[in-house]
Amino acid sequence: MPTKNVRYARMALNEKTGRFSICKGTRVVKVSPLKPDMDIIRFAAKIIRRGGLVAFPTETVYGLGADAFNPKAVMKIFEVKERPADNPIIVHVSSKAQVRMLAKEVPEEAERLMDAFWPGPLTVALRKVDELPGVVTAGLDTVAVRMPNHKVALALIEEAGTPIAAPSANLAGKPSPTTAQHVIDDLAGRIDMILDAGPTRIGVESTVVDVTSSPPQILRPGGIPYEKIKEVLGEVKLHPVAVADRPTSVAGARSPGMKHRHYAPNAQLIVVEGEINNVIAKILEIANSHLKEGKKVGILTTDETKDSYNVGIVKSLGSRRNLSSIARNLFKLLREFDDEKVDIIIAEGVPLKDLGLAVMNRLRKASGFIIVKA
Repeated sequence: MPTKNVRYARMALNEKTGRFSICKGTRVVKVSPLKPDMDIIRFAAKIIRRGGLVAFPTETVYGLGADAFNPKAVMKIFEVKERPADNPIIVHVSSKAQVRMLAKEVPEEAERLMDAFWPGPLTVALRKVDELPGVVTAGLDTVAVRMPNHKVALALIEEAGTPIAAPSANLAGKPSPTTAQHVIDDLAGRIDMILDAGPTRIGVESTVVDVTSSPPQILRPGGIPYEKIKEVLGEVKLHPVAVADRPTSVAGARSPGMKHRHYAPNAQLIVVEGEINNVIAKILEIANSHLKEGKKVGILTTDETKDSYNVGIVKSLGSRRNLSSIARNLFKLLREFDDEKVDIIIAEGVPLKDLGLAVMNRLRKASGFIIVKA
């Protein structure tokens, strides 16, 4: 339930504007993504400072925020998300100065990445200061930090006056939320406030780069492609989990998205990879097999191939020539299939380049590595 000491019977500023609603005890407030109303931001920041939870938009997905230096507040994140305690949380900052509050040192590689991609969908893993509660980092000696490229997020962090620990604002394991409605569906009644600034722009989470290793290593592909990071750093490795097409054992997960099943719809998800004509034929074969069993089938396809399917519920992620649109639509369409109560989702693979690497990382993990090579 929302935190008692930050639950208010009235919110005068929104009574005047009519921009808020209450859903199961959680206040949902509309806010401009370009010029956020500072009265709203101040109210949300007060909730953060008093130990409450606020869901807010970033350019990637919606995050669920708490004061990173308040261990009880951070623990609430784990509780309301039903998140495993060994899954670390990314901490969001509004300035480079706040990084010094979190990290013992900032290596030269991290500085270069920050200069190139901040604010933006790039997270760096650094050695944490002793003062940062261990619950944030799942007991690890590193902390994952990023500066989001969203005016609402930056204003909230700055007004709160503290770095904000924020994983995705969804139930653990489910597709990440790219709209406020997704947050409402998963967390209404569990958190204090949701800032609704419309759909997110990128649609997959940030890229996580561990700069405490030599050479630096990408732990999770995301909104900044591997190719662009390589241009900045010269040498960077991809962690085996980042490109895995089968279950991979991880002892201590240094980044969210490494250890547990993530991004998964309620329906069983099957990913079909290979040459596109073979992929189409295999998807049709699998779909018809399940349809004969009386199952409701969804097919996740692309603009170039959607007309090849005459069975099931067909949804296109976008054009294969525009991988950013595919990334932006991925979680939204997985949630739509759940809304339509499909039993099986069969998804086309996309090229493992640019944002396609992040898309395939999400699809593979969401399927539990049920992958068919066509």
